[in-house]
Amino acid sequence: MRRPSLTTLRAVGALSATLALVLTATACGSTDDSGSGGELGGTTLTVAGVWTGSEQKNFKKVLDAFGAKTGAKTVFVPSGDNVSTFVGSKIEGGNAPDVVLVPQVGVLQQFAKAGWLKPLSEKAATTAAGNLAPVWKNYGTVDGTFYGLYFKAAHKSTVWYAPDALEQAGVTEPKSWEELLTAGRTLADSGRPAFAVAGEDGWTLTDWFENVYLSQAGPEKYDRLARHELKWTDPSVVTALTTLAEVFKDERLVAGGAAEALRTDFPGSVEKVFGPEPKAALVYEGDFVGGVAKDEFGRKPGEDAKFFPFPPVGSGKAPVVSGGDAAVVLKDAKNADAGMRFLEYLATPEAAAVWAGAGGFLSPNKDVKPEAYADDTARATAASLVAAGDDVRFDMSDQAPAAFGGTKGAGEWKLLQDFLRDPSDPARTAAALEAAAAKAYGN
Repeated sequence: MRRPSLTTLRAVGALSATLALVLTATACGSTDDSGSGGELGGTTLTVAGVWTGSEQKNFKKVLDAFGAKTGAKTVFVPSGDNVSTFVGSKIEGGNAPDVVLVPQVGVLQQFAKAGWLKPLSEKAATTAAGNLAPVWKNYGTVDGTFYGLYFKAAHKSTVWYAPDALEQAGVTEPKSWEELLTAGRTLADSGRPAFAVAGEDGWTLTDWFENVYLSQAGPEKYDRLARHELKWTDPSVVTALTTLAEVFKDERLVAGGAAEALRTDFPGSVEKVFGPEPKAALVYEGDFVGGVAKDEFGRKPGEDAKFFPFPPVGSGKAPVVSGGDAAVVLKDAKNADAGMRFLEYLATPEAAAVWAGAGGFLSPNKDVKPEAYADDTARATAASLVAAGDDVRFDMSDQAPAAFGGTKGAGEWKLLQDFLRDPSDPARTAAALEAAAAKAYGN
């Protein structure tokens, strides 16, 4: 998932920054010094991922638990946001990590097609098939081979709000898109604009589009557009952009208007709602908003930081868009067998419960007990994610080639920022998106 807390903002980082992270990776050190006891005693397992800050700290608790269980010594190496460049350079240098947590379906597919990955063991695959909805296996499968085990997920169809703002305006949680717009304008009339929009981070705008599109156009067209089997000039895309423009063009709905939104990054958008000087009542993004509100601004999810589901648009169903991080084993790694043993562990509810208890985490594993989660809000979002089953759709931009769906200042990110700046011509934006997609997909 891309984008939990402040850290997994999936912009493709510069190569120089990635290499700097590689040079300092050893500073993250070992999370466990179990010595030589256990089935993997004497083995050092190296795991790479994008996580920093509290996410890295909490994932290290999972590594610690695995080390205590098996005797393995574990080391976490931060990959930087450009996982593809990081892994490629490590393989070329003969120093590949054993396991990589991959945040983008498109990158997982790239790794598999390059021949870098080891298929899941029968044990890992069987365990995952028993406790994950088939859609998660599909996202981890390339050309019929199951490579990627989805361990951490994000529920990206949640709208977060400050309860005091809604109470003051006499607004209740909206149940439809039209009710959302009406509620937003009522909030503005009461003195606090509706949405803090993180327009500086283009990925948040892709998430806005994806929720509207999935609800309005339906899952079949969503899947076809994600594979670029449907052109971005399709009328369904123009319709979704036109719907999205209803928010983007209305300064009562976008705090500070487009100009301020384009200067606001994701952490800043959360601060505008839950910080010491609130400037908006609502912020749309994933379940991880609650973690930022809690960790950075002392808010308590479920009490002074609440959410409601992203409402259905028109006659469509309420969308459930997700993101996630898939664990893969690099076949050229020194300890690939130990890496696969780690994935067998990650497939269990036991492993997920370690992070669930620490907070800032959702598991797609249906066998994780509700009481494993740290608070009622996490329990509710996890239950919603699991209940959606195969209706869940993975973040569309994460399924795209990075040049289109994951690069700062380019592709979909930039074009939707341009659309936020001037949403007057959805058809023109759709044409620009199609030109960029055709180039990136090569078709």
